[in-house]
Amino acid sequence: MATLREIKRRIIGVQNTQQITKAMKMVAAARLKRAQDNIINARPYSRKLTQVLNHLLTAEKNIDNPLLDKRSLEKLAIVIVTSDRGLCGAFNMNIIREVEDLIETDYANLVDVENIQLYTIGKKGYDYFKHSKFKIAKSYTGIFGKLKFDFASSFMKEMVSKFLNGEVDRVIVVFNEFKSVIQQNLKVEQLLPIELNRNEEELKLHAEYIYEPDKSSIINSILPKYLNATIWKVLLESYAAELGARMTAMDMATENAKEMIRSLKIKFNKERQASITKEIIEIVSGANALKGT
Repeated sequence: MATLREIKRRIIGVQNTQQITKAMKMVAAARLKRAQDNIINARPYSRKLTQVLNHLLTAEKNIDNPLLDKRSLEKLAIVIVTSDRGLCGAFNMNIIREVEDLIETDYANLVDVENIQLYTIGKKGYDYFKHSKFKIAKSYTGIFGKLKFDFASSFMKEMVSKFLNGEVDRVIVVFNEFKSVIQQNLKVEQLLPIELNRNEEELKLHAEYIYEPDKSSIINSILPKYLNATIWKVLLESYAAELGARMTAMDMATENAKEMIRSLKIKFNKERQASITKEIIEIVSGANALKGT
């Protein structure tokens, strides 16, 4: 049976942990506000750019751009976006499990010939897959602390270069999309070759615009901007989702610590009462023994 000193030590330990989890929740909440603002600002631009490209590609049938070329899949690149730190619930493991399931089900034929390259953004993804049988082509860590558009642009430039040089035939990204503080959507999107929704019916609902210099030139100019905006939005979504997951996890940890402290205090009071009762019984028994003699 635990002594009173041991129980008191446990209570102090849980209280210290509770203070840490509460502080981490407050930090995550403060950062989440800015991350949400960044997402709100980035989504309309990305949405409108996609809409314009859909309209142009539907209207222009004879567009010749290598970023749109579909090839037979022989070499695959998977971009895995996780966090740099833990204590955010199942945020990272959901991504890791999805990547493993994706490889084992959809791309199992590429595993045997080692034609799958992993690009990890975030330390947790790298720490996990560096011990796996899959090849990590490159890893990026510590970018979410000071997330900048320059990184997204340079990363996408590297992926485009590998795609155009034939080093990869397809590039997909796996990440968590921010839905709310308590909910993240696991998403798998194809970056290269670019796939957009060519909708003839939707084209009829819009006015026919006059483009200068011409549609093909505008499409070729917009496609790199579209890719940069897409990966930038992915990074912003993932960072906001990470903060939301950490905030929720730390809130639950704080509440669990509170419940554990309550249970330990009840146990402490019971043990103390039992100790006092035992001492009283011993004193009374001793007094009765003395009277008897």
